[in-house]
Amino acid sequence: MARVQLALNVSDLEAAVGFYTKLFATEPAKRRPGYANFAIADPPLKLVLFENADRPGGTLNHLGIEVSGTDEVAEATGRLSASGLETATEDGVSCCYAVQDKVWVDDPDGAPWEVYTVLADDETPQGELRTEGPGSSCSCGIS
Repeated sequence: MARVQLALNVSDLEAAVGFYTKLFATEPAKRRPGYANFAIADPPLKLVLFENADRPGGTLNHLGIEVSGTDEVAEATGRLSASGLETATEDGVSCCYAVQDKVWVDDPDGAPWEVYTVLADDETPQGELRTEGPGSSCSCGIS
């Protein structure tokens, strides 16, 4: 299973959850203070919402591709590195209320993309992320 992830900054989490619940006819898969995510079956999408007063609502936080296991993250890391892209890997990091393995790359305009797998649920909203390689700041900007 693989699906695209779209992570958005929103100014009003409750309003955004209400809108996306109606748009995709599904309830959030996870809700935490300042955070919600939807696991949408059709179209296959992981939609993540971050309530973030420091960034305009509706702006891109980051993009991702959720894969089913660490082996797929490792394969993506090798493929991306071999193609000449600068990568930053993170193994066992706590981010977005989950423990994850991931690799980051930035597109030519600086939009951050992650290929990741969720290893376990976690109550930590964010960790110290992307400390090397593309970008240098946490994309899971929950305050």
